[in-house]
Amino acid sequence: MSVRVRFAPSPTGFMHVGNARTALFNFLFARHNNGTFILRIEDTDIERHSEEAVNVIYEALKWMGLNWDEGPDVGGEYGPYRQSERLDIYKKYVEELKGKGLVYECFCTPEELDTMRKEQLERGEPPRYTGKCRDLTEEEKERLRAEGRKPVLRFKVPEDRIISFNDLIKGEIEIHSRQLGGDFVIVRSNGMPVYNFVVVIDDALMKISHVIRGEDHISNTPKQILLYEALGFPVPQFAHLPMILGTDRSKLSKRHGSTSVKEFRDKGYLSEAFTNFLALLGWYPKDGKEILSMEELIERFDIKDVNSAPAVFDTTKLNWMNQVYIRNYPIDKLTDLVIPYLEKAGYDVSKYDREWLEKVVEVTREYFTVLADAPIYMEMFLKDEFEVEEGAKEFVLEDETRLKVIENFYNRMKILEGELTPGIFKQIVKEVGKELKAKGKNLFMPVRIGLTGRMKGVELDILVSLLGKERVLRRIENSLKQLNEKSN
Repeated sequence: MSVRVRFAPSPTGFMHVGNARTALFNFLFARHNNGTFILRIEDTDIERHSEEAVNVIYEALKWMGLNWDEGPDVGGEYGPYRQSERLDIYKKYVEELKGKGLVYECFCTPEELDTMRKEQLERGEPPRYTGKCRDLTEEEKERLRAEGRKPVLRFKVPEDRIISFNDLIKGEIEIHSRQLGGDFVIVRSNGMPVYNFVVVIDDALMKISHVIRGEDHISNTPKQILLYEALGFPVPQFAHLPMILGTDRSKLSKRHGSTSVKEFRDKGYLSEAFTNFLALLGWYPKDGKEILSMEELIERFDIKDVNSAPAVFDTTKLNWMNQVYIRNYPIDKLTDLVIPYLEKAGYDVSKYDREWLEKVVEVTREYFTVLADAPIYMEMFLKDEFEVEEGAKEFVLEDETRLKVIENFYNRMKILEGELTPGIFKQIVKEVGKELKAKGKNLFMPVRIGLTGRMKGVELDILVSLLGKERVLRRIENSLKQLNEKSN
């Protein structure tokens, strides 16, 4: 049997990490088994639909490196790939179920259904539709229509049936038909078919072999199996992915931080790191290797290795993984990704030489957790007019030798001829220390403060070699001016 899987999101305007992981696992399963990965858009909620929301889905999947073989924008022989364009197809199968006597019109109002539910709960019974409208006569139906009631269409659930299926992750699952809440709606009163009905039609006609989705869909599965059987369709294999929890073991939500793919992208997570991290939410390679390229993920992925227990979304681990990717990323591509963050921080990147900028990215990237950190750590290379931090001022001024270190270093730099190399810089600092009998933090910290206004940062010899003599002098003039103002 050829493997055909689908990712079928609703265009809501954002892509939740849970949906993103579902897409990824479907993609990995398809590619590992030389199968077909299909994108289908479930957009029957016409009022909420927007093309912008559909584009959010496209962009998130493409950013993650997930390319689909069939879909709304690429076509395929089983289209259309949007539910809103398949309404005539659904009507045909509604008529088939009517012809088989497996559905009926239900005229119960929301108020009547609510009363039914409350009475059942008071009696300690689970809420279920009682089948009140199952056997209405044509005269009764006409009378209810005359009252202005618009019926829904309900599917007749067998009274005493155990529905079982072998879930590829959860194992054998059995659900009794009495647990399904009674006869369920397949067409709303406005004529729009509901999810459980249309998903069966779509999956069957698109020849989906495996339905891989979140475990919150387990309760839908028996209803869908009944519909597959009623329509004479083969039942696909099911695999329900474990829930994703926050570190406090509650369902992942906004209070745990970012939950949409776009938020992680905007913060500056590399797509490769984010995708690698998502792959390890509920699945783990047998060889224990964690940093895996897409090719390696595809090669190792086996749906049978997915854990049925909930997965924990640990941002600390994602941050670690992102740092690993940043440190090993091709420097030209990393620089391209960093530039928008520099521009957003107000830097005119066009005035910097590209080769020089790449060198700055190279020497600072080990400090980045996300790309949004780049302006913070690159600032000491990009900005000569900076504010000396208050703590740095106090450090220099509490010992007069420290200020003299900066002044002595400045004077030696002024008379320097030739290129300012890391070796020359170290020699100058050594001479300053010898003359003023300064060493350790009393020597190097004042020089750092004079050059950057801070007490922490990159190695100074690397910094000065990338700045050059003229910019070093400008910076120390700027620092000395502030320090002298503070001391007066």
